[in-house]
Amino acid sequence: MNYTFIQNAEQLINICEQLSNSEFLCIDTEFHREKTYYPELALIQIANSSTAVCVDPLAIKDLQPILELLTNPAITKIFHAAQQDIEIFFHHFNTLPTPVFDTQIAATLLGYGDQVGYAALIKDILNIDVDKSQTRTDWMKRPLNGKQLDYAASDVIYLAQAYPVLLEQLEKHQRLDWLEDDFNRITQKEQYQTDIHSIWKKVKGHQRLNGQQLAVLQFIATWREQTAQQKDRPRRRILSDDALIDIARQKTNSAEDILALRSITQSRINRQDAEALANCVNAGLNLDKESWPRIQKKQKLNFNDDALVDCLVAILKIVGHKNKINHGIMATRKQLESLVQGERDLPVLTGWRKQHGGQTLIDFIDGKLSIHNDSGIFKLKNSS
Repeated sequence: MNYTFIQNAEQLINICEQLSNSEFLCIDTEFHREKTYYPELALIQIANSSTAVCVDPLAIKDLQPILELLTNPAITKIFHAAQQDIEIFFHHFNTLPTPVFDTQIAATLLGYGDQVGYAALIKDILNIDVDKSQTRTDWMKRPLNGKQLDYAASDVIYLAQAYPVLLEQLEKHQRLDWLEDDFNRITQKEQYQTDIHSIWKKVKGHQRLNGQQLAVLQFIATWREQTAQQKDRPRRRILSDDALIDIARQKTNSAEDILALRSITQSRINRQDAEALANCVNAGLNLDKESWPRIQKKQKLNFNDDALVDCLVAILKIVGHKNKINHGIMATRKQLESLVQGERDLPVLTGWRKQHGGQTLIDFIDGKLSIHNDSGIFKLKNSS
């Protein structure tokens, strides 16, 4: 399939009008975010079964025609590993595409492996080797050459060929409806909005802090995140994780002392930034003890809990065999250990995993189910 490189508004309006009658559209993006907080959109690729285009967002400022395609409820938008692309559209348009279909998520249900890559999926389905030579190209640099555009366009051209195959297989195995919750989840705005007050949990080394130190870390990590957003720079280019940990550990609450820290000398913060940080430290120091953040440390499993995890693995094998699903894609042993220790915010308790395995695990933990050996065949039975 050939493709068209769209570089002006008139071309974009015309092609989007043509694509508006599509049953589905495969979509991909190229972007950079090495020097920015928010991803910089460099190229948009779109294809249906007969037409493919690459759209230059650096040359076309008004992308409203694409927004209309993304939000058209009659067109299914196809992505592979959708979240990064959807994040870009959410930042650019402040809205999310819908409805969507993620071929990576769908492939998991069909035995292609958990989080299978695009190239591997296309090889399995179409027996085509995807060109990877432009993976590290600078997509913000203009002009783009033919090899770059060929590479970019192939991402949606092959996807448009693979999607009907996946759809047919899902319908054959009656699993298309299993994916509804998963696809709805990736189009929830909460997935793409940063909780700045919980961002301290992502600071490397925060586990070494406790009590009031964590309160300080929460305030200064929030300041860093807000500053990174305002300046559109990566958070670690505002201030390193090491610097945050040093300030929190030592509870450094004056601008002079903050600027004197060894971990600060390599950063680009100025006197005003240091004063803002000092104010954050003092806010953390003045926080009531009852409001301090806490790290819930997992205890080492005792003998009974470890045996329970073994039982949960066995249950997943039983239900996986029944549904012809590899039990390993439903939950890892580490996740099952967390489940035994009381955690419930886990993938195995969402979407199709919960419906076809996760709820069974909970029922077993709650004593509602038991495992029976019926003439050498393990079965699950309701406990009486």
